[in-house]
Amino acid sequence: MICVALPGLAISAEHGQLTGRGLEGFYRAGRRLLSRCRLRVAGREPLVVQARMVAADSVRFVATLRASSPAGPDPDVVVERTRHADGTERITLRSSAPRPLRLPVEVALGTDLAELGAIASGAAGPELSADVHAFGLRWSGPTGSSSVTADPPPADALASAGLLRWEFEIPPGGSASVELRVRLDGAGRLRAAGHAATGPLAAARATGDDPAVAALLRTSIEDLRSLLLRDPAHPADTHLAAGAPWRCGLAPAEALAAARMALPLGTRLAAGTLRTLARVQLRDPGPRFGMIPGPRRDAGPHLPPGCTGTEATLLFPALLAEARRWGLPEHETEQLLPAAERCLVWLRTAVGKGTYLPDPQPGGPLRCETQAHAHRAALLGADLLDACGRPGGAALREWAEELRTAFREELWIDGPGGGRPAAARTPDGRLVPYLGAAAVHLLDTGLLGGGTRAPGLLDEARTGQLARLLGSPVMDSGWGLRGLGAGEAGYNPFGHRAGAVRVHETAIAVAGLGGAGYEKEASALLRGVLAAAGTFGHRLPEMYAGEQRAEGSAPLPHPAACRPAATAAAAAVLLVTTLAGIRPDVPSGTVALRPVRSAPLGEIALTGLRVAEAPLSVRVSRLGLALVEEAADGLQLGG
Repeated sequence: MICVALPGLAISAEHGQLTGRGLEGFYRAGRRLLSRCRLRVAGREPLVVQARMVAADSVRFVATLRASSPAGPDPDVVVERTRHADGTERITLRSSAPRPLRLPVEVALGTDLAELGAIASGAAGPELSADVHAFGLRWSGPTGSSSVTADPPPADALASAGLLRWEFEIPPGGSASVELRVRLDGAGRLRAAGHAATGPLAAARATGDDPAVAALLRTSIEDLRSLLLRDPAHPADTHLAAGAPWRCGLAPAEALAAARMALPLGTRLAAGTLRTLARVQLRDPGPRFGMIPGPRRDAGPHLPPGCTGTEATLLFPALLAEARRWGLPEHETEQLLPAAERCLVWLRTAVGKGTYLPDPQPGGPLRCETQAHAHRAALLGADLLDACGRPGGAALREWAEELRTAFREELWIDGPGGGRPAAARTPDGRLVPYLGAAAVHLLDTGLLGGGTRAPGLLDEARTGQLARLLGSPVMDSGWGLRGLGAGEAGYNPFGHRAGAVRVHETAIAVAGLGGAGYEKEASALLRGVLAAAGTFGHRLPEMYAGEQRAEGSAPLPHPAACRPAATAAAAAVLLVTTLAGIRPDVPSGTVALRPVRSAPLGEIALTGLRVAEAPLSVRVSRLGLALVEEAADGLQLGG
């Protein structure tokens, strides 16, 4: 049970007790302020009967206790614990006993003040000694100190045992409460960026025939808000952390990808993310000039780790170009344009006199996925340069055309079944033939003016063949798209890039297939992810096992997956809005709708989306007809 309101985090098992084991505890900025919080009432641990997420930042545990002396099976005390990511926990006891109860309550507390990374690697260290402090306890270590205060103050505070004690007199039908507050000494009250009154994400809502859509969209927006972080030097700019609990910091490629999928909720997140990353862009002369640095990432069993910095550098101009279409104000576009131009300079420099964008590591392969990112960056970047009256667009389009021709001839593997795209080409010219979910990026061509999709690296016939491959049982697990086709060498249903379902790539496949007219395959993947979301309480993890769906089964959680995760939550926004096919062009004053005509989830209405900084509401009927019900003044429905 993970509560998130970054930089605050609370992790606990479903029994509600913080035992000090594993990752359990209250955290702030990656440090565990409290690892142990065990409640006993009348000398016993209450029996938990329900644990439920109330919101992204809070969880509620309900337990029962039999406190009356006559024997019988019925509990007469309900113990409710509501835990928040900001470091507060409220414990409430309610009595149904026929006579007054005297209930002793004690809470055993402790912490190691360990960093999350040390805890994850098993190097947290022992618990620290406590001191009585104010109305609670305090712990100090070499890296700082934390405290727990209680309201009402405890009757006893025992530092040696780490205990706070109360004794409550509860009349029949009465109640008593204790609130615990966990704080990092020297720090003010936690103010999560996602709780600001003027947050960057619109409160969109969905209604319609399938109630699961509404739950998924609502939960995903809550998760996105819980993962918001401020740039410390520029607090007006927010971006998304990659996910909890493992990756609560900025990951450039994931932050840009999530901001792009979340554009239907407004452009402010995109603008804050772009400004934050423009400040870390490399400016020193040399081959890396213009690059946005990022760590390397596992690429599965067939390829060496890939460079997320390359992906981020190519996503930057694409996001800026599409954010402008969604209504990013022109003055903000102009402020960010120099950084986008530096990304495009890096692209052309890295390609040099060749045709393909090489791997940044010497001897690395030419990756299919990287060429797709580069092609989209070139076309959307050229569109952006032209719109802003800057040179360079023609050269980018010319190179993109050369890349399309070369890709179709040299990186497509022909075969009796129609062939498949190569995953990569090695430096010695050998094609890597395995089929994986990275191929979906070939379908993600980007948005140009007038609601048109940019051309992709594949022609119509090859796009159709890729659609058939993605829709086959080899790739579609019934819960979403596998990272590697079942039956491929190295397939592992739990493999991060070797067979697990990654929600981000599945959403890209749904949007790309739907946009290209392959609605059967898109609808099957969409329904699979929606069914999986229901088993996860509509809070999608970044990935889960790619085991084949069977009657009565449920997707298997991945033990290392972030949940919530920025790309998974934003992917849910993309999945839902793909049904309406919203394609705005605010500079031209139009918005086009390209709905999924088969209406796989029946009628759906989306309200509270944002285009041109104004609300947008659309409805798709059971016949697949789309209608704009609310839009910015002056915004016309395009063709």
